[in-house]
Amino acid sequence: MRYRLIIFDWDGTLMDSADRIVGCMQRAALDIGWPALSREAVLDIIGLGLPEAIARLCPGIDAERAEHLRRCYAQHFVAAEKEGPALPFFEGVEAGIARLRSLPDVRLAVATGKSRRGLDRIFAERGCGHWFADSRTADLTCSKPDPLMLVELLETLDVAVEDAVMIGDSVYDMGMAQALGMDRVAVTWGVHTAQQLGDFSPVQVVNDFHELMRWLEASVCPRTGVGMHE
Repeated sequence: MRYRLIIFDWDGTLMDSADRIVGCMQRAALDIGWPALSREAVLDIIGLGLPEAIARLCPGIDAERAEHLRRCYAQHFVAAEKEGPALPFFEGVEAGIARLRSLPDVRLAVATGKSRRGLDRIFAERGCGHWFADSRTADLTCSKPDPLMLVELLETLDVAVEDAVMIGDSVYDMGMAQALGMDRVAVTWGVHTAQQLGDFSPVQVVNDFHELMRWLEASVCPRTGVGMHE
């Protein structure tokens, strides 16, 4: 298989943002007087669109209170971006993406539960938007695990499903790719365990970004067996 399109999740796959997401959501819940949210509960919803995440975290919450929680979370997250250290990419991401971008006839994209505004803000702050041919966010399409954002990327970039691969750390990433019949690679450094991800029959499970790059090198350049960096 020679993939023409490599689609990445963002939080927990490329960027090490889980602790900030958890902290901001826990503070937002306290702001609205909701019972304390556990770290495990918040980790489990990373990857969903924010409305879907709130509905799962806070069963029975009414629309007005859910909107209040959404606003409080967004305010905490933006404040943390301004006042705290920049969120890091996982080790190997920046060099690996650069190698992938050097390949002819291979494009990169993002499919994320973040909002468009949030993703664009990160793109601008880190100067990395040009890494990707296109991106989709949960607020402008459907939240994972609905596969619509993958469908839209394939259509926009004119790539067949069998020529694309989805890379992510959550069951929502794996579920949307599986629903579309797209190959999927599970990464274990994010929010869900290898056992959880394995339930979705990924074509590969990897434990760090360097291992992912070795697998992608073999998958993108199978005819010669020559890695991108050789």
